[in-house]
Amino acid sequence: MHKIITIVSVTFLSFIIWVIYQANTGQHSIFFELVRSIPYGDKVGHFCLFGLLTLGANFAFKLKSYSVLSCNLYIGSSVVFLFVLLEELSQYFIPSRTLDIADLLADALGILTFSLITKLINKGSR
Repeated sequence: MHKIITIVSVTFLSFIIWVIYQANTGQHSIFFELVRSIPYGDKVGHFCLFGLLTLGANFAFKLKSYSVLSCNLYIGSSVVFLFVLLEELSQYFIPSRTLDIADLLADALGILTFSLITKLINKGSR
């Protein structure tokens, strides 16, 4: 089961990287049109994409965690957050992109929410 979760997570990450590449190079995509057709679609998309990536990463990393100031953080959540932070901040330097703090907030809320969902799933499976 772990292999399947890891393969699905890596495939999903590859999809996200492909979408980022399309946005960075100013290409058009059916996904961009879909997002524009939904109210707050961009923010909902950020929340869901990076939240689901977090869930997959947490299980791909076998729920490993570390402690910071007596708070346990999943390694998968931290890796996704670092990826998101670097990707969002890089948009400042890419002419076809716009650095948007609201996007970063939606990403962070998705990561936090799906980290809590990870914790609930882990508790329920014991």
